[in-house]
Amino acid sequence: MDERTPEDKRKLIIDCDPGHDDAVAILFAHVYADVLGITTVSGNAPLESTTRNALAVIELLDADTPVHSGASAPLAGQAIHAAGVHGAGGLGGVDLPAPSRAVASTDAVQFLLEATRAQAEVWIVAIGPLTNIALALQEDPTLTERIAGISIMGGSATVGNATRVAEFNIWADPEAADVVFRSGAKLRMAGLNLTHQFTTSDELVEQLREIGSTKSTFVAALFDFMHGRMEELIGKRRSALHDPCAVLTLTHPELIVSEPRAVVVELDGTHTRGMTVVDERVTRRRDPANVEVAYSIDADRAMALVVDSVRKT
Repeated sequence: MDERTPEDKRKLIIDCDPGHDDAVAILFAHVYADVLGITTVSGNAPLESTTRNALAVIELLDADTPVHSGASAPLAGQAIHAAGVHGAGGLGGVDLPAPSRAVASTDAVQFLLEATRAQAEVWIVAIGPLTNIALALQEDPTLTERIAGISIMGGSATVGNATRVAEFNIWADPEAADVVFRSGAKLRMAGLNLTHQFTTSDELVEQLREIGSTKSTFVAALFDFMHGRMEELIGKRRSALHDPCAVLTLTHPELIVSEPRAVVVELDGTHTRGMTVVDERVTRRRDPANVEVAYSIDADRAMALVVDSVRKT
C-alpha cells in the first residue's frame, strides 16, 4: 500500500511509556521509519512496567531495536500514572510473554545524546511525559542544533483529558514540557484536538482479527480493551489512537494539516497547570511561533496505513 525505500525513511528515536497506543506507534514506526532506539519513561505506568512493555513489544516484532530505560519520576513532584485507563501495568487486557531480552542501558539520557551525535537528522518522537528529553536538554543544550526535531504527542489546542485543559503527557511533568517547549528545537505537536479525530472501532477490531497473525491479534486485543475502558468512562466503544499521530506527522505528513503557533506550558495555574496555551489570535500576535501544531488528519487513510503496518510486521 505504501512502499518506501530505506533511504526514504526518517531516523527516529521513540521516547515512550507503553501504553496501548504507544505499542501501536512502536509497531507502525518499525514499518515506516528507521527506529534507532527506544527510551522509556514513567507515565502511563511506573518505569519498570513501561520498560518491560517496550521490551515485550520489540520481542513480539522480532526486532533488534535497543531499549534504554530512563526517568522514573518527573522533574518535580511525584510520579502520576494512568492505571484507570491503561491498567496498573500499562497494557491491561493483553497477555504478552515476559520478555527474554534486557535493556541496553538504564541511562536513556546518555543514549539520546550519544545517538544524536552519531547520526544526523534524527527525529525524537516523544509519546510520553517529556522528562527524559528535558534532562537531555539540560545536560546538553546543543542537542537542539543536531536533531531534526521533536514530534510530540501531547498537549492540546482545545480541551484536556487529565484535567479540563491539560493533556496527560504534559500534565504528568509540566516542568519537563516547559523545558522542551522553550528549547528552540523544531517541534511538532499532535495534541488532543488532533488525536480525537483518529479513533478505533469494534469493526476495526474484527478486521484485525481476520488478518489472523500474532501481531494483528495483539493489536485487536489492545483496541478491544481500550473500547471497554472508554465504554465505562464515556459510554462509547471507541478510543482515540493518540500516539501513532506523532509518527504519522513525520512518515506521512501529507495526511496532517499543521499551522505554526506560539505555545507555552502553564506551570502555576490552580485550574490550568499542565495546559499548553496556544496563541490562536488572528491579530495582535507578539510571540514568534515555536511549534507546528497539528489541526486535522485524513483519518481514513491514516487508519488504513495502521492496518497495513500490522499486516507487514
